[in-house]
Amino acid sequence: MSIDFKQDILAPVATNFAAMDQFINEGITSKVALVMAVSKHVVEAGGKRMRPIMCLLAAKACGEENLEDTQKLAAIIEMLHTATLVHDDVVDESNLRRGRPTANATWNNQTAVLVGDFLISRAFDLLVDLNNMTLLKDFSTGTCEIAEGEVLQLQAQHQPDTTEETYLNIIHGKTSRLFELATEGAAILANKPEFRKPLRDFAGHFGNAFQIIDDILDYTSDADTLGKNIGDDLMEGKPTLPLIAAMQYTEGPARELIRRSILNGGTDDLSQVIEIVKTSGALDYCQRRASEETQAAIDALAILPKSDAKEALVNLAKMALNRIQ
Repeated sequence: MSIDFKQDILAPVATNFAAMDQFINEGITSKVALVMAVSKHVVEAGGKRMRPIMCLLAAKACGEENLEDTQKLAAIIEMLHTATLVHDDVVDESNLRRGRPTANATWNNQTAVLVGDFLISRAFDLLVDLNNMTLLKDFSTGTCEIAEGEVLQLQAQHQPDTTEETYLNIIHGKTSRLFELATEGAAILANKPEFRKPLRDFAGHFGNAFQIIDDILDYTSDADTLGKNIGDDLMEGKPTLPLIAAMQYTEGPARELIRRSILNGGTDDLSQVIEIVKTSGALDYCQRRASEETQAAIDALAILPKSDAKEALVNLAKMALNRIQ
């Protein structure tokens, strides 16, 4: 079955989504013209807005009818996500994001870092307006954990002995945590504490699957589809799951080549590494792990009452997985 994004995922919250988009644009207004220009550039380069959609759907799945506050929360999540991307691009020295020049490439690193700071601060400024201490605490803790995930990733760079467990800790922080804030935050706002854990579990497993799929695509896709350059992770010596698995599935010169690539970074041996990753069974293993995480995400929703929004969350998880089918 092919999933249609507008019909099978966005439909239950389409009007709320439009209002949320409007709120983002109002949220990034600033007295400083450069802050506005950079924020606008980054927000407009926005991808599928998956996190805010997930937030709106989670609220609906909790039985929430009035999504006015949730629209604001969804916008705040997108602003936080945007801020982390701006900072990531500086850290990774990326010049392309979703096929467009990054903020650091368009302006410079200093500007990008400071505007990223502004977006995080602005998100919390707007979060305070929702006047919910539980929500504020969840986001404050979660944002710390997102930053910790990024630092863990930095520490693991050029470390060929990185384990799958460490990899999962890294991706939980840098990817899954914000998805968790999106769904659990919706349950907190809807005043449905009993749905906090299932929605958080859904988002955590979804985020893991999403990142594993992203890491698979770094070896199987092309720059146009990916919106960034192939082999970027290898270039930076990041030990992602395809490489970790490839080292377990190979020995001798092939294993040595991958170790050396992680150790030294760069893309001198890119074509050989891609070949080893593809032929060793590493990608099959990664796809299996992504499928398991997706299934765990879907299973977590079992406790929620049947609704279009719940169905849309399931479709979203399936669609994300379909990127590698």
